[in-house]
Order: sequence, then structure tokens, then C-alpha cells
Amino acid sequence: MNISIFYEKQDPYKTIKDLTYHIGNVGVELKENNSNRQDIDIAAFTYNDAKYIRKEIQVNNEDIYFLYIYVNIYSEDIKELEYFLNKIEGITQSKGMQTRRANFRQEDLFISTLPFMENSISLKDSAKRNILTSGLLATYPFISSSIFDKDGIFIGTNIYNSSLVFIDRYDTKKYKNANMCVFGTSGAGKSFYTKLLILRYKLLGINQYIIDPDREYSNLCKVLKGTQIKIGPSSKTYINVFDIRKESIEEGESGYLATKISKLIGFFNLVFGELDEEEKALIEEKIIETYKNKGITFDDKSLHKNNKENKIQFKETKDMPILQDLYEILGQDKRTSKFKIKLIPFVNGSMKFFNNYTNIEINNSLIIADVYDLGEDNLKYGMYLFTDIFWDKIKENRKEKKAIYLDEIWRLIGVTSNKEVASFIYKIFKTIRKYGGSSVAITQDISDIFSLEDGIYGKSILNNSSIKTFFALEEENINILSQYANLSEKEKVEIKTLKRGECLMFVGEDHILTKIESSELEKEILEGENYEKYYNSNK
Repeated sequence: MNISIFYEKQDPYKTIKDLTYHIGNVGVELKENNSNRQDIDIAAFTYNDAKYIRKEIQVNNEDIYFLYIYVNIYSEDIKELEYFLNKIEGITQSKGMQTRRANFRQEDLFISTLPFMENSISLKDSAKRNILTSGLLATYPFISSSIFDKDGIFIGTNIYNSSLVFIDRYDTKKYKNANMCVFGTSGAGKSFYTKLLILRYKLLGINQYIIDPDREYSNLCKVLKGTQIKIGPSSKTYINVFDIRKESIEEGESGYLATKISKLIGFFNLVFGELDEEEKALIEEKIIETYKNKGITFDDKSLHKNNKENKIQFKETKDMPILQDLYEILGQDKRTSKFKIKLIPFVNGSMKFFNNYTNIEINNSLIIADVYDLGEDNLKYGMYLFTDIFWDKIKENRKEKKAIYLDEIWRLIGVTSNKEVASFIYKIFKTIRKYGGSSVAITQDISDIFSLEDGIYGKSILNNSSIKTFFALEEENINILSQYANLSEKEKVEIKTLKRGECLMFVGEDHILTKIESSELEKEILEGENYEKYYNSNK
């Protein structure tokens, strides 16, 4: 079968003139209610069509074309040819398309399907159809089923036509932001896909920060010479919750302490449970007092100190309070003594590693935050802590491209979290674009990310992601997702039947089925047992 498509642009002024004449004539006939006309329904239909076309041309700057589609079916056997003809006619008519056989004009049609650019006059009157620009785009082969961004990285191949998919999520002219959502059930391929993105973007020199709750990125970190930071009972690395970092706000702005307090309220909401407004006010009062005891106030100059050379520099972690300082202040007031009790595990108990000064530097272009040792119940504390640190790093330089990956994001925006934390995560997705950054939300628990506040945070993050990648999901999760994403019935079936490594991608306005592709070397690095040889060879 050969298919040939011709487009002929029409003169919009002549078209509008003809349409106006037609609308006037048919309009008069319809007003006279000439119900005896057998074609009254057809007249009303063409009247509305003509008005619609005229409006699109005049108001929405659409152009009008004549569209010609010729299909040449061939076979060496006459019976087989008839079978093919009937089959194609059945398929097209079931889709609401009209077909006509080119009886006595077969030669003209054959010539029209050859690469001669010849549209036979004997065919044109019978084959032409009106079409506007928006409709014409849908007929152009391959344009809506593949994506090939000029400076993009290779993602995979289109499942339907094997065309290559290249995406440049940092293309601000094409995409409203560089954010991504990666959803899929366990074993569907979302982790491999995420690692593949990290690997390829590392080669481009993009700063990347990953929250790793399941210790999935350790090997990749070694191979790419990244920095892995672990916090937990057995870890010797510490991060001070109360650190105020110079990069917390941009140069020229003010309000270091006010910014930090809002983040700490989110953290203590996780520790103390959902705080009411009175309790938040009490906690804020004690936080302010804690910083004041260290000489830090709402005056940003209080965060400056003179070094040995008598030059002004920003205070270090040793100049900041730690959890124990707040713990002691909470115990001095009966109104906050109950909060002191809840801080015992963080100060003197199993999680006392939170009660230390920061002893690490974060200067690598690839940072993996390993919070696996915190255990299931305490993961959210570490995830929030690192998200805060990485957010500060992202704001450091607007000109640099960077990305933050939030694996198992449901822990921060789901029902086990709280509004302050979820609002902070949403703020990252909403504003990271202006810092040259990209946020990536990864999860297999679809129901959980839409469980807090009737799903408003999950929906907001989904809507603020220009690129959405859906790997295979269970039917229950597909039904939940369809409430918040524009999934067609066909796409619901496709997501359910996807094989490992296959996904449905929403890239801007395009929806394409993609098979994730990687080289043998990439596979070996990401999931092979011999990754050590690449690590050792790169030392």
C-alpha cells in the first residue's frame, strides 16, 4: 500500500467572501423555516460549519487548505486485491472516514502516489476536502508521534514507528519548565530510566542532587565519582538542622532567619505531628530564642563575623544552635514541655545523629543523599532535611543547569507528611525554573501522592511538570491517575499493558509510547555485576 497526501493553500480573503455569501443565503432559507426541503438538516449543518470556518480564519488566524489523500493498494492476485480493498474500506469507514474507489482513474491515482508531485485534475474534484491549519497538522506523518529536540538527550524509540526520541527538558522556549514526573509500579523500569537520565546528564556537566531512600544509586555514584552522603545510626556524617547557609537566599535579598524559621516549622511538624496555629506560634517563639542565644537575630548582619584576617565572613555551622539548644529551651516553659519529650529520641536517643554540627562539604556536581539507614518511620525527616539543603544549592547560581530527584516523593507530599512540608515541595516545583533547575518526582505509590488535602499537592506537582512518564501501573492506580491527568481510554489500556522498559510519555502537548533504550555499556554500569571495573578504570 502506498499513500500520498497533497495540501493546497487557499486564498483566505476569497474563502471568507464565499463563506459569507453562503452563510447569508442559507441563513435566509433557515429563517423562512422551509421545512418542506428534504435537505433542511444538511443546510443547517453546512451553515454552522461555514460560520465555524470563517471564525477560525478571522479570529484565530487559521489558514484553509484543500486536502487530498490517495491510497494505492496493489497485489498480484485479483482476489487478494479485492480482499485488501474491502479491509481498508472497513477500517477507514469504522473511523468515520469516507472512501471512494478510483474506477476508470486507476492510472491517474497510481501516478499521484509516485514521487512526481503530480496531483491529477481528474481526481481533485472528487478527492478534495476542506481543512484548517490545526487539522492539517494531525495529518502530517510522524510530527505528533516523535520528539526530536535539537540539543536533547536520547531517551529511546517510539514504539509505533521506531523513530528516535530526543528530549531537551531545559529548552525554555518549548517547555514551560524542566520538571518531570516518573510514575510506575515496582519492576516496571522507572529506576533504570532515572539512573539513565542521571548518567547522561552527568556527561553534560549538569549538577544533580538525588534523594535516595532505598539505596538504589550507590553504584552509579561510585562510577560517576559523585559524593554519597549517609545519615543514620551508624553514619559518621552529620547535618545540623539549624544551619543557616549563605546560599539560603539570593544575593541582594534579605531575611535569612525568617526563611529558615518557615523551613524549621515544616520539619517540626513532621517530628511533633500536625501543629495548630497556637502551637506553631509557640515553637516559632522558642526557635527565635534559640538563635538569639547564639547571637543570631532577624538582622542579617548578625550572621556575619570577622575572621583571623579581620575580614567579614558568613557564620559557620559551629556558630549555629543545634537541636539540644532548642530541647533545653522547650523544657523551661510548661507550655512547650510536651514538645521537649518528643525531641528526646533526637537529642539523647536512637536519632541523636540529628543533634550534631554539620561535618561535610557539598561541592560535587553529583550528590546522592542516602537516607536508607533511617528506617521506614524516620525516612521523611532525612528526606526533608536533604531537600532543604539541595534547594539552597539550586538557588546558588541561576546560570547553571541543575536537577533535584525526589525518589518516593509520596513520603513528603502524602498523608504521612503535612501541609507545610508539602507546600515547600510544591514551591520547589513551581519556582525551580527561574533558577535554571529541574525537579523530578519519582514514585510507585500513586494513591499516596494524592492522599493529602484531597490530592491538591500531588495534582499541583503533576500539573507543574512539563514531562510526565508513566510506566506500567495497576488498574487501581491508573483509575486514580486518570482523575488528575488527561488520560484517554486508549492510554489507560496502554499503561496497563506496557512491558518492562516501556512507558507513555507526555512531553508538552505530545503523548507518545516510548521504549527506553540504552547501550550495553550503560546497562552494565547501571545494573551489571561488573560495574566495579568501570569504577576502577576511572579512578
